[in-house]
Amino acid sequence: MKPNAYVIVTFLFYKEGNRWVGQCKELGTSTFGRSIQEALERLYETVGLHLNTLEQVGERERFFHEHNITLHPHKPQGDEIRVSYEPDAFVRSYIYPIHEVLLNT
Repeated sequence: MKPNAYVIVTFLFYKEGNRWVGQCKELGTSTFGRSIQEALERLYETVGLHLNTLEQVGERERFFHEHNITLHPHKPQGDEIRVSYEPDAFVRSYIYPIHEVLLNT
């Protein structure tokens, strides 16, 4: 399914004990994994579930407004997205595709 819109989200990863914690700064979602790859995969899935839930309960527009999340009608271009980060953390921005099922407003 081709995306109809996109959002840019920031993933922050850091080690806590013997686990990697992953957080989406914009949505406030968090998960963990035994490796950074596992934390990344789980966080990507969790972000999708969060976005789906926001749409299903009719809260996406309000939530995006309150958290300054921009819905882009086309995939943002460019190789560089600036983010602030914590020391001893791995940070990466993701352009997350939004499919038609999320745009029922």
